[in-house]
Amino acid sequence: MQEPLYTVIDVETTGKGISGNRITEICIVQLQGVKIVDKFTSLVNPEQQIPPFITGLTGIDDDMVRDAPKFYEIAERIIEMTTGAIFVAHNVNFDYNVIRGEFKLLGYTFTRKKLCTVRLSRKVFPGLSSYSLGKLCMALDIPLVDRHRAEGDTDATVLLLKRILAIDQELEVVNSFLNVRSKQATLPPHIDADMVAALPEETGVYLFKDQEGKVVYAGKAKNIKQRVFSHFYDKKNKEYLLGQSTYTIDYEVTGNELVALLLEAQKIEEYYPKFNSAQKKIVAPYRIIQYTNRKGVIQLAIDRSKVTDNSLEVFYNREEAIIRLEKLCADYQLCPRYCSLQSTIERCSHYRIKNCKGICDGNESVALYNIRVQQALTDLMKQKKTYLIREKGRTVEEHSFVMIQNGIYKGFGFVDESEQLIHFDDFETHIISQKHTYHTTQIIKSYLRKYGNKNVVYQ
Repeated sequence: MQEPLYTVIDVETTGKGISGNRITEICIVQLQGVKIVDKFTSLVNPEQQIPPFITGLTGIDDDMVRDAPKFYEIAERIIEMTTGAIFVAHNVNFDYNVIRGEFKLLGYTFTRKKLCTVRLSRKVFPGLSSYSLGKLCMALDIPLVDRHRAEGDTDATVLLLKRILAIDQELEVVNSFLNVRSKQATLPPHIDADMVAALPEETGVYLFKDQEGKVVYAGKAKNIKQRVFSHFYDKKNKEYLLGQSTYTIDYEVTGNELVALLLEAQKIEEYYPKFNSAQKKIVAPYRIIQYTNRKGVIQLAIDRSKVTDNSLEVFYNREEAIIRLEKLCADYQLCPRYCSLQSTIERCSHYRIKNCKGICDGNESVALYNIRVQQALTDLMKQKKTYLIREKGRTVEEHSFVMIQNGIYKGFGFVDESEQLIHFDDFETHIISQKHTYHTTQIIKSYLRKYGNKNVVYQ
């Protein structure tokens, strides 16, 4: 039986991520089993400038590659050496996708079986502190010359592959990674396949963490396992970098999408993950507030602050706050000037609200005016509703709830169906307190627009 054919490959590039990344140097070593049968090394003209930081890392500059062959000139040699062979590299998805991208520019579809020596090493040499090529070679006493040059890295990877094959003589590990049903080749190098396989196919939140355990991405999904895999199938540069940064994945099942969305918003605010872009901007809301001026008149005003606890009402755009104040003025015959709708120091002359009784020019007593202001404030408070949104739980034996108290999101919780909870106070013992923010407000508003009062229980 003929031994497998491997091509161990390393490329140096212009460093522009997966998309737009061009090759500056390539080395391919072909092995039949553990015997080297062919080798090819070449600088490559990337047809674009090499950034200074890449030159600092690899030593390859524009002058070195100016007269080097362009990729199309060596493409046939690459096809010849890799046809029928298993494509092997340290962090294989990077080298494979860069080469595949180069062939795509030529109109050729490059497809090969892949093996990652990072993932193989994690399986064959478990428990090491790092599986970067440099640290791995140091731990296994493998010589590594000309680090960050294609030939030096390839030669070291060849020795690493031989060391792996010497231990995995029956090719059980190698074949398990080559199995078409295996997700091993799809997964980033540092992620354990068993950990991903154990992810639930349920609704909830998942957290990608780096080597130090820091959260680098928070997401929500109707199917956690499926969504996590979708990140690794995506070939966009951001998703590739996310995969390279991820070492562990945590998750939390919520049972329904509403709680998942709210929990995702909380996790993004708490951890401020590197790879999340949406929801990271903290939006300070507009508030309707009250204060008593030097004349003793209760004035209403629009203020903007992240602190909302003592607000009469909270809005996330100024126009909504103005409309609300204008309605209060019209309904309770308040003065536009003392509701901060006009900056004039004279008698109010609002373009639309004409029913002020004259507090602004002394034609009404402060006491009578303040009574109407208090009536307006009472009405405002009544409209800040307290309610629960009931949703599915994490199991058939429980349900979840989201609590909004006086218009402010308080948190969510889970309750066993067997528990008899009658009063709102009963639910507070089960609540997982959360922060009321712009994003949680938008999530709840969107839910109510979609489902109305179908799952709402008012106090």
